[in-house]
Amino acid sequence: MLKVESHPAEKFERFKSKTLYPLLSEGDQALIEALNVSYRFTFQELRQLAEIARDFEMWHEEEFRHSWNSLEANTPSDLQGLRRKEFLMRTLIQQVHLLKQKPAVYGERSPDFPKRSPLKVVSEVSDKKVFGDCPVASSRTVCCNLKTIDAVENCAFGCSYCTIQTFYGDRVVFDRDLKAKLARLELDPGRFYHIGTGQSSDSLAWGNRDGILDDLCDFARRHPNVLLEFKTKSDKISYFLTHEVPPNMVCSWSLNPEKVIQNEEHLTASLARRLEAARSVRDRGMKVAFHFHPIVYYEGWQADYTMLAAELQRQFRPAEVLFISFGSVTFIKPVIQEIRKRGEPTKILQMEMVPDPHGKLTYPDPVKLLLFRTMYRAFEPWHGAVFFYLCMERAYFWDEVFGWHYPTNEEFERDFGVKTMSKITSGAAR
Repeated sequence: MLKVESHPAEKFERFKSKTLYPLLSEGDQALIEALNVSYRFTFQELRQLAEIARDFEMWHEEEFRHSWNSLEANTPSDLQGLRRKEFLMRTLIQQVHLLKQKPAVYGERSPDFPKRSPLKVVSEVSDKKVFGDCPVASSRTVCCNLKTIDAVENCAFGCSYCTIQTFYGDRVVFDRDLKAKLARLELDPGRFYHIGTGQSSDSLAWGNRDGILDDLCDFARRHPNVLLEFKTKSDKISYFLTHEVPPNMVCSWSLNPEKVIQNEEHLTASLARRLEAARSVRDRGMKVAFHFHPIVYYEGWQADYTMLAAELQRQFRPAEVLFISFGSVTFIKPVIQEIRKRGEPTKILQMEMVPDPHGKLTYPDPVKLLLFRTMYRAFEPWHGAVFFYLCMERAYFWDEVFGWHYPTNEEFERDFGVKTMSKITSGAAR
């Protein structure tokens, strides 16, 4: 029995709902539907066209339909049918690839961040564990063996590259049993632990809601062998200015130039407010640290990041800073899909992507090496006085940037503990 091929329009109807097509502008939808009559796109081709059209819209590049019409006008007239479609698709993909190879260009004025549905904040009793390993811990990279406490699930901010809201949806969940769960944790008093609280939410965005900072401070006091880190993009530090906190706690700020903050880190504190907050808690006697993660590759990045490094060195002494880390833009495929579904103005996907040792997508090695080397050199006066490290990177990058790497992750963890805790206990950071 012969298989009857479905009509192109019927196949198109089946395919389009499985792509980003329904999210495109009416003009781009109409063009792709009209083109399908002539070219009979495969599912893979329709998916590619929809993704490219969506990217162009988010990147504020030329509208997709204008780009396609320009390609059609410059395609040899003797190419028809399948050969013409293959030529057009190949040329379009090449153009997109060339665009991704160039540094993204941010406009003079950052685009308006669209309103999102409000998050529902709840406090729940659950049997979920709050203590565990860093979700990206791996033996395939030089890794600090960070442990995590997930006091809150989901974040109030809207960073374009963030994975958190991909996992937690529209609810923010506070663990009502946090205090009891922390009390039940059994830690080896003879070893060092670096524990972060900013993996499932920004550490300070919620302040002391539900007493989470009270509970975490109590935990740090009971475990002097722990370095408890509050990683943030906020300036919500009032708790630390009005409470006595244990010495084994550090507030760390994720930093980027203001241009990146305005375009990609929506609803977060400005760079000036982050630095002011860091200075305030440091003046109060608390330890501080900084993360340049992700470093974003865009036109003008080198000057902007170098100036930011200089400003940090102007406002702080190396004895006041426990550590500084560098990392790059990294995606898992579900996050890329979520970014495209949201369709918010962003250039964060306008980058050439290659797989890293974990199968995630990131910048090519030469770009990452340029980013890391530039940043480390910008902090040359602090070399030897501040602990610098790369987050989630192969030994190759350590060798090329620092000239060496830790043979094992356990040695990295031990050395990090010795150097940071000695700064605390010696009083050098006071």
